[in-house]
Amino acid sequence: MAAKRKSPVGQELLRIILEFFICVQKSTRLKKMLLSSDLEFLMEAHSGISARIADEAGFKGIWASGLSISTQLGVRDSNEASWTQVLDVLEFMNDACDVPILVDADTGYGNFNNARRLVRKLEERGIAGAAVEDKLFPKTNSLLDGRQQPLADIKEFSLKIKAMKDTARDPDFCVVARVEALIAGWSMEEALKRADAFLEAGADAILMHSKRKDPSQIEEFMKLWNNKGPVVLVPTTYYTTPTDKFREWGASVIIWANHSVRASVLAMQNLTSKIYRDQSVANVEKEV
Repeated sequence: MAAKRKSPVGQELLRIILEFFICVQKSTRLKKMLLSSDLEFLMEAHSGISARIADEAGFKGIWASGLSISTQLGVRDSNEASWTQVLDVLEFMNDACDVPILVDADTGYGNFNNARRLVRKLEERGIAGAAVEDKLFPKTNSLLDGRQQPLADIKEFSLKIKAMKDTARDPDFCVVARVEALIAGWSMEEALKRADAFLEAGADAILMHSKRKDPSQIEEFMKLWNNKGPVVLVPTTYYTTPTDKFREWGASVIIWANHSVRASVLAMQNLTSKIYRDQSVANVEKEV
């Protein structure tokens, strides 16, 4: 007797269940990283191949950088790439690696309704979490000097976080609240006030950002925060700070935020200039 074939509907249902199970696994791993007593690390990636390279290097998680994804698409880091275009990149990234991805979701691409829809679409693609910043849409890159960095209303942004958490079907889907008060030149008191409000609204962790070249603001925040909840740090500008300092201060996760894309840009610039000058690839073959 011939075996009974599964119906197309049954196969599709099985595929959805399997994808959801994988999504849950990855989100749970990311949440454990945020709650870990050990300092954890996320490596920036911006494409399928960079995600695979970070995975193979041994990183337990990936930061899908908004700056890096925008750069590899050839546009500025100011929401010029639509959120659906970012989703397309994330799908390739998630398929290429076996570790959880925390996406730099800027402001959530609009109001709370945009952010809720984003969560659903991220979950469908197996993305483990989203970091949203308390600025206005369209956002401005945090490290650009001389640009205004208007902040969102605390209550409104807190409700956006709550809406994202309420929308998630997976209870372990992570929402990280990125506080931009220090970036915008506001006081430490304001930064702490916002961090408190966002943690109360349901954020799984606080990402505290600074553009100073020394870690003094971050060190002060960590002491005043006093381990109220997990803290994610991005030492792009204060990169000479010894990593053990972050451990001493009680940080949960460190993000190496844009180094893969910067390295790839430099490598491509050097290679293409050499080929252009030589009118040959004979002198670069051993370098690639």
